[in-house]
Amino acid sequence: MNIVIDYGNSSAKVGIFNEHQLIQKQVFADPAVLKTFLQTFEAVHILISSVSQPAETVASWAVHTTHQYILDRTLPLPITNGYATPATLGVDRIAAACGAWALFPNTPCLALDAGTCITYEFIDVSGRYHGGGIAPGLTMRLEAMHTFTARLPRVAVTDNPPLIGNSTETCMQSGAIHGMACEMDGIIARYRAEYPTLQALLCGGDGPFFENKLKEPIFASPDLVLIGLNRILQHNLKQ
Repeated sequence: MNIVIDYGNSSAKVGIFNEHQLIQKQVFADPAVLKTFLQTFEAVHILISSVSQPAETVASWAVHTTHQYILDRTLPLPITNGYATPATLGVDRIAAACGAWALFPNTPCLALDAGTCITYEFIDVSGRYHGGGIAPGLTMRLEAMHTFTARLPRVAVTDNPPLIGNSTETCMQSGAIHGMACEMDGIIARYRAEYPTLQALLCGGDGPFFENKLKEPIFASPDLVLIGLNRILQHNLKQ
């Protein structure tokens, strides 16, 4: 039994795998609850990816694991990292890239992670990660319009805003939501123009929100980062 942890800015996603099969997933918003869970759960191997909590602290909670790994720039990967500044590369980004390669090996892939930011991760047919792009996420776009203007209000995300807004609120929702969908469609299309066999994958907290709003073909994989972390763990167990 293997366990992987994706500790983001607001919560920790935990995946429990039997080799390559995800058999259980949990989300922890409270570090104390996660600590209690890890102190009682027995697993042979654990891999921790964290962009907020110190990964070493989280590892210390997993008292019943035999082998512990922390995802950083020194850990061997199942893909080739061609990023120009690997020390600045977010661990969640490389995990999404590894997840895409695990699901679609020998295929050029573009992984879109729609969260606080939306990130684009490109892996070529040989399994080389090149990088991609980072852009504001949906909530960030709406919040930025309120924060950086004098009179625009703070508005909530809505599922189906009108294309033509007829109030300040609906205009902001239309611009943020339809604009983000068009951005994602446009970027996928530009990649496909250069890589016709490209497989696009969508994950992240806002992934389900955009799953049916994109015109470009995509593969929805809400557990992509966990799959990628498990793939990295499996790769290191063979070292």
